[in-house]
Amino acid sequence: MMNRKTILAAVLAAVSLDTAAQRISAKQEVIDCGSVMYETPVTAKFELRNKGSELTIDTVRTSCDCVVAEYPKGTIAKGDNFTVEITFDARQMGHFYKEAAIYSNASDKPFYLTMKGVVVDKLADYSGVYDYTLGSVRTDKNNIEFDDVNLGETPVEKIHIINSGSESVTPVVMHLPNYISATVSPETIVPGRTGVATFTLNSTKLRSYGLTQSSVYLGMFPGDKVSDDKEISVSAVLLPEFRNMSETQRRNAPVMKLSTETLDLGSFEDKDDKSGTIIIENQGRSRLTISSMQMFTTGLKVRLNKSRLDPGESAKLKITAYRKQLKNARSKPRVLMITNDPNKSKVVIHVNVK
Repeated sequence: MMNRKTILAAVLAAVSLDTAAQRISAKQEVIDCGSVMYETPVTAKFELRNKGSELTIDTVRTSCDCVVAEYPKGTIAKGDNFTVEITFDARQMGHFYKEAAIYSNASDKPFYLTMKGVVVDKLADYSGVYDYTLGSVRTDKNNIEFDDVNLGETPVEKIHIINSGSESVTPVVMHLPNYISATVSPETIVPGRTGVATFTLNSTKLRSYGLTQSSVYLGMFPGDKVSDDKEISVSAVLLPEFRNMSETQRRNAPVMKLSTETLDLGSFEDKDDKSGTIIIENQGRSRLTISSMQMFTTGLKVRLNKSRLDPGESAKLKITAYRKQLKNARSKPRVLMITNDPNKSKVVIHVNVK
């Protein structure tokens, strides 16, 4: 038979396991409220879940008197969702970062929630045009282009958003490749208000020089489904490295000359495709190498008869545009070439066709 010490140890272990099983989780522990008006209260609504045994919230303490918290006063059953609302009375200009600590029987330590943003005296909305529909919001563009990127740089691009619907949305950028990070501010956009999606490129994670393309999607809430009407095309052009070339190397480098960098094909009229030719010459002192040739959009086909040109040699580049495919293109028809000419490492040929 077990002695009293063994029984007591077993009881304490059971209590310890029960306490450890009491857990709170949050969809978002930090909510970005974006820009808020001076002397106008702003509320952050945190959605939480009781992942342990029965939960009782003793109190919610805030970081200052200007923040008030609303929380459930009764018992929260195992597996139930609940909401904590934190309201900040914005009486001071500038950035704010406010915390609320949930004290409960779930743990000896509090569970922290944070709301942040910036208090302004005037809401300066984006003055451009929201021409594109992504899901249930409108945006000023549906594609992101990182041009002329050198290895090691982290350029930033933005998409402006307006919630033209009747319900609040919590936009999230989905299916991000490892070389792109994205945030949306504010995290919740109420009807009639605007926000900004910020995209940052980590150029060290791009695999090769030239054009890298991918698609991401703007969901209306975390876990939203991916669909074509939420697609944002992303492209990045990583340039070859020539910064360490000596003066002698530059004098003896290849020099590329094109007959034109804008190919005017006129109108399709009753034709399905139109073609044109560009002459490429090497006017330098060493071999010219065209290491990459890519299209920014569908609807184009290229044919180059020679990619390595000795000094004095020339090549023909034939570009064909296809009417049906270009109708669905997200960006203007262009051809990208990456070369070893230090002054023309990147060449973009614009194709005009109606």
